Amino acid sequence: MQFLLRSLALLVLSLAFVPSRIYAQPALIEGAKKEGKVVWYTSMAIDTSKPLLDAFLKEYPFIKADLVRAGEEQLMNRMLSETRAGQWFFDAVSTSSIGTLIERKMITPYLAPERDAFMDQFKDPQGYWTGVFANNLILAYNTKMVAAKDAPKDYPDLLDPKWKGQILMDPTDYDWFGTLIAAWGREKTVQYMQRLAKQQPSWRRGHGLTAQLLGAGETGLAWAYSFRIERMKREGAPVEWIETFDPIVVTISGIGLSARATNPNAAKLLINFATSKRGQEMVREMRRIPARGDVKPFAPKMDQSKLKLRAVPKEVYAGLDDHAREFRKIFGL
Repeated sequence: MQFLLRSLALLVLSLAFVPSRIYAQPALIEGAKKEGKVVWYTSMAIDTSKPLLDAFLKEYPFIKADLVRAGEEQLMNRMLSETRAGQWFFDAVSTSSIGTLIERKMITPYLAPERDAFMDQFKDPQGYWTGVFANNLILAYNTKMVAAKDAPKDYPDLLDPKWKGQILMDPTDYDWFGTLIAAWGREKTVQYMQRLAKQQPSWRRGHGLTAQLLGAGETGLAWAYSFRIERMKREGAPVEWIETFDPIVVTISGIGLSARATNPNAAKLLINFATSKRGQEMVREMRRIPARGDVKPFAPKMDQSKLKLRAVPKEVYAGLDDHAREFRKIFGL
């Protein structure tokens, strides 16, 4: 009996030190039942966002959902137009440009119960957003055109004259440019980009397209996302990527709570689900890089803890227009 009483006392004591937000779940569920709906704005691809939402609705069948999916720029323009008109339709939002939403006071802090499982770079310290997946912008090469031993290992190698006319880039990688400025300083970055411009890179809009053209042999080198290159490798495409660049710039698709959510409880449940281990395992199954540290990616080479990563800082998003103008001027776009 004494042992039992002592065990119960220890249990009560341990519960007292668990963050209270974890025990808000029953209250969230009751609140969400009354709301009965959630509106999710996202720039995530439909093949990622729809399965996540379907699994969430299966777990919470009393909630109906509207999924609004658009590209980064289109989504941001829509949200800005709506909120300026006093129309706050979205309850939760996920986008790689979520830092911009903080600056514009369009989202509010919410500490998801399992945020401790995420790397510091993959969550906002004040709780404005938590990552869903990461996009690592890497240099990839066509293995039929470039031998592994000859492939560039870091940024300076791209300036070798042999790569002139062989590099494919996306003309909207302004956040990559801005993050390198944050990492290296403006003078070094601008000087590097000016030299890279002399390599006469080719340009195609969209990292999915750059990866496809690389696989088709249209170019020897291309900037693309590592998850897509790994997908293509598994499908037999002659592509590989280089993990030794320092830094590898990472954009995070983060999810946050609307500052004026109509259905805040349902939105919080959605955020909890997307950042839970189950939700993050679904992200991995869809061949994305989960933002959660305890859910390993589907390819060992993609282990985030082994790469020299640099997440895009929110300051870069705040000054993205300036970075865009400078980037385009350097490369004559």
